[in-house]
Order: sequence, then structure tokens, then C-alpha cells
Amino acid sequence: MTFSMTLSEKKAVDTIRTLSMEAVQQANSGHPGTPMALAPLGYFLFNEVLKYDPADPAWFGRDRFVLSVGHASMLIYSLLHLSGVKQLDAQRKPTPEPAVSLDAIKNFRQLGSRCAGHPEYGHVSGVEVTTGPLGSGVAASVGMAIAAQWFAGRYNSSTHKLFDSNVFAVCGDGDMMEGVTAEAASFAGHLKLSNLCWFYDDNKITIEGSTDLAFTEDVGKRFEAYGWNVLRVDDVNDLPALRQTVEIFRKTEDRPTLVIVKSQIGFGSPKLAGSHEAHGAPLGEDEVKATKKVYGFDPDKKFVVEPEVYQIFADGIGQRGAKLRAEWNKQFEEYRQQFREQAEELTKIAAGELPDNWNTELKPFPADPKGMASRVSSGKVLNQLASKLPWILGGSADLAPSNKSDLTFLGAGEFSLETPAGRNFHYGIREHAMGAITNGLTLSGLRAYCATFFVFADYLRPAIRLSALMKIPAMYIFTHDSIGVGEDGPTHQPIEHLASLRAIPNVAVFRPADANEVSEAYKAAVQLKATPSVLVFTRQNLPTIDRTKFGSAEGTAQGAYILAKEIGISVPQIILLATGSEVGLCLDVWEKLTAEGIKTRVVSIPCFELFDRQPVEYRNEVLPPTVKKRIGVELGIEQGWRKYLGDNGIFLGMTDFGASAPAGVLMKHFGFTAENLYHLAKQILSEL
Repeated sequence: MTFSMTLSEKKAVDTIRTLSMEAVQQANSGHPGTPMALAPLGYFLFNEVLKYDPADPAWFGRDRFVLSVGHASMLIYSLLHLSGVKQLDAQRKPTPEPAVSLDAIKNFRQLGSRCAGHPEYGHVSGVEVTTGPLGSGVAASVGMAIAAQWFAGRYNSSTHKLFDSNVFAVCGDGDMMEGVTAEAASFAGHLKLSNLCWFYDDNKITIEGSTDLAFTEDVGKRFEAYGWNVLRVDDVNDLPALRQTVEIFRKTEDRPTLVIVKSQIGFGSPKLAGSHEAHGAPLGEDEVKATKKVYGFDPDKKFVVEPEVYQIFADGIGQRGAKLRAEWNKQFEEYRQQFREQAEELTKIAAGELPDNWNTELKPFPADPKGMASRVSSGKVLNQLASKLPWILGGSADLAPSNKSDLTFLGAGEFSLETPAGRNFHYGIREHAMGAITNGLTLSGLRAYCATFFVFADYLRPAIRLSALMKIPAMYIFTHDSIGVGEDGPTHQPIEHLASLRAIPNVAVFRPADANEVSEAYKAAVQLKATPSVLVFTRQNLPTIDRTKFGSAEGTAQGAYILAKEIGISVPQIILLATGSEVGLCLDVWEKLTAEGIKTRVVSIPCFELFDRQPVEYRNEVLPPTVKKRIGVELGIEQGWRKYLGDNGIFLGMTDFGASAPAGVLMKHFGFTAENLYHLAKQILSEL
């Protein structure tokens, strides 16, 4: 039974419910039950709580709303439509066009509609993060809450409180079962993120039936143990109770808040309310009509929004948001007069631009036969870069001493409640949440990175995939990239991981060959605006290549380049292609073959994805199509290499897991020696 609502509030809430179930019915696909259940919560947050201006959904000072139950996408689409949220252009400037029109809702889940099956960041304005994989939304919301506190810590002054925003997320039983939620909630409690509020829809329903089938823990006690403030609302239709929880949340300064809200899935449906059958399938035409009668709507009219409902939202979020944004803009202009440098930083962050002097500290590394591990040069370059790019920040999953991922220069600091402008994070052993939090930080405008061993990229893969889907430039740093890990053995030796991550569309995977390629890889990565980067580094030392003798590392920006050219002006007889530590092997063999008068070329391919984006003329210049004798060398599996090797090329790589032994022993055992590569080259050269 609906209670504690005015007639106007009830009409607005029931309009959300009606639009949701009608869109699902028309698409003959989707999840109607949760939007119907949570319509009062959505109405309340949008029309009464959020610091948000529908006229500018990219406003820097806004609160964030995350629908972690992405299958309930019609809830946010209905709210964006009724609130009049405007669509942003490619520069993230508002346009007169609605983000979600009524026609878009009518075309829910259809090709070309902004109303995709699950909310997609960048596809429709007002969606702060792509959700659908359960747990990913709430985990990203932790990153957004951290970002809000970081902005406040760095930029607020005693006279200008520019940043005081909150992050609200709606999650469900599925979110609560996912491990990434536990990781993220634990971390948020540890950091005491008092600007974070999750609403947990405790409807006791999953696709298979009651949650009693698999999920009987006391979620409230679990979150209390995490250090959260836990509140409860017995019925989501009780708006005064919801208001009271937000009042308590706003007064809480030492912990995040979880509001456990009871709801009935498919609320109002005479036959399906409270049933798992309302979760993931249309109600059916007859049941939709019967439910509209319960709401007091004409059962024969579809997609009807009364003018009164639009006005309710215009008088609520519309007026409140416009007023708050105008006040914020005025304060920012005053701030700009007093703090010009900080205001310029904020302007560049909002535009996704880099500081004018961002690369001035990047210095070339001198040639050195001994060299250094690329994880070591990575740490040096990362610090050089971050010292001039103040909004680079990140951390490691308890492996910073090994990853060399700490920012160590004066003033970098560590993020905490007491030092919110700190730029180092200690994520603990929470790799999946670390990746999702990095996405949340990046979505807030920061250039965030995270780090761990490469073999643990499997834990982060869902987050990496989402960053690629969202087209955001998150940075993932992985070290200990191969059997070069040595004695730790095959559990810690990546084999298939390079191919696995290259298989994700729109991910730039870098595996540099020496310290100067490391520097160039970072330069390329931070200039990417719509592509996440994976930077893969060695444990073992790599010689720093003599660039007076061999090609410039600046070719890294093109993804591949000629490192060692054949003698003479004709095309090479053979091309050796490699990434990372194996480039050095190719150079050793190049020396030997060249001494024998064999025209040999070495091509370094630090990034497949950037090379594939180059014009065909450049790609053919690096890899002439007429040269069929090619050998690819990489401490990984062959998948993905054939496009460069052709039918006649061969691949020296891994075909099985590694083993536990010193790295040098393993290299010889698996054939990664100059001697073996030389024999392979002679073999292919002898073939017709």
C-alpha cells in the first residue's frame, strides 16, 4: 500500500513505474520489477536530494547518482526524462537536446536508442558510470567519493568551499553477493568516506526465486563491521522515513552510510508483485493494464506523462539545481580571482586536458648495457610525470614496493580523512575493487592509476573491460610480466595475459623494451582521452638501448617502429619483431646476422593497438608486405601475432605454463636465448 505521499508525489512516482513497465513490455525484454519497486526512492533522490542541475549534467560541483542495479535501467531513464536532463556534446557541453526523450523510452533496448539495456556512460548524459555487472557500480562510487574528498582537500579554501558533494548509489541483493562489493565497502569504511551513501534494495528476490536459496547473511551487521553507519527503512514508499535517513547521513562525518530499504518487486502488479517472475521479464499486456488500474492510470493509454508531473520535477530538481549551479559558478569566478593557478587546474581537469608543462620533467635515459628493470624505470617516469601533473594519483594492491608505483616526491602524501589531498593509496589485497575505484576516480576527471603483479590482472579484468567500454583513460600498471618472475613459479608467471588484455577492444596494452620506451609509453598513455592503458613491466633488468645506434624510442607513440634497420637500401631479408624484454634478444641476433651480410630488420612493437591505428602507409613501411620471412618473439602465447607474421612467419613464445626456477634457467629451458633465435632465423632463411 502506498502511504506517506502527497497526491502529486504519488502521481510522479507512479509515472516512473508506468514508464518503466511499459518500456519493458514494448521491448518485450528487460527488468520491470525493480524500477517499479524503487520508483519512490528514485523520485526522492532526484527531486529532493541531489545537488544536480539537469541543464548541465557535467557541472563540476554536482552530486553523483549511481544505479548499481543496472538491470533496473528504466528507473534512471525515467528519472532523466522527467527531470529534463540535457544531452552533452563531444566536449561535454550541454545541448538543447534532451538526454532521454519519450521516443527514446519507447525504443528501449532497440538499436540506436539512448535507452540501452543497461545504463552506459557516454551514451546518454546523466549516467555517471556504466553498470550492469553487479557490484561494479557501487565499487566505482567509492572512487567518486574519494575524488570528491580529494578535490575538496586540494582546492577548497577557508573562504571558498567549492567541493562538498556527495555520492549516492542504489544497489540490490545481487550487488551484495558480489565479492567486489565487499572489497569496496571494506575500503570505504577504512577510509571513513562520510560523503558516500548506498541505498540497498532488500527485496529478497533474485532471478531464481527468494534470496533464501543462497543468501541469508545479516547485511547490516556485515556493514557495521566494515565501519559503516547502517540505517533502515521498512517500506520504500515511506518518503518521510527516507528523508530522515538522508538527514542522518548528512550529519555523519566519520563513516559512510548504508540505508537498508525494504521494497516489493513489481509493486502494484496484482498477480506478480513480490514474485521473481517480475524481475527479468515483461509483465504481459494484461498485467500491465491491470497494474495501471491499481495506480489510477488509464489502462488503454501508453507512455503518458501528465504536464503536472513534468512541472513537479521542474519545481524540484530543476529550480534547485539551477540555483545551486548559479551559486557555484559565482563562487568559482570569485575563487579564480584569488587562486588563479588552482582555478586553471580545475578548468583543465574539467576539459580533460593536461597542464602546459606536463612533460618537462621527463628526461631521457642514457645507454646502459646493464640497464634496469622496466618496473624500476616505470617508477622513475611515473614520479617525473606526476610531479608536473597534479591530478595523477593512485596506488597498489599491497605491492607498491615491488611495483615501484608509489609517488615519492615531496608533497605527494597519502590519502586519508586527515590528508584528503594525498595522492598515494593503499588498496590492500582488493584488486577487483581497486580497478573499479580507479574507474570512479577517472570518471571524476582525475588521471588515476592502479598497480599489481601482471598475473593478477585476472582479478581486474572486469574493471578494465568497463573502462574500455566507457572510453575513459584509466591507467593499469602491471609488473612481473613473464616467466622472468622466476622462482615464484607458474602461479605467478603470466602466460596468456598479454593476449587476453589485447583481446579487449579499445585497450592500449604497452610492453616497453627499455627505460626510454617506458617513458614514451607513459607519454602516449596520458595523452589518450578515450582509451584505457595497460602498462606491463619486467621484474628483471633490461639493457637501456643505445639510441645513437638504433631507432628513437619516440616511435613508441606509433605503437611499432624500426629499431634496427637492415644494411643497405634494399628491403630486408628477414624481420625480427618483439616486445619488452625480448627486443634485446632480437638486437643480439641482428648483430650476428648483419655481420654475416644478412639484411635484417628489428621492429619493436610496444603497443599493438596504437600500431593498428596508424595509416596503412606507415604500417607497410615498418613491415613491408613483400618481406615474408618474419619471426615474432614474446614471453606469452601466440594469439594476436599472426596478423604481423603472416602465413610464412614463425613465433617464438610460450605454449604452456612456466615453472619454478631462477629466471635465467627458465629462459634457457623455454628457448628464449639469442642462440635459439639465431637458429630459428637461419632456418626460416633457408626455406624457399
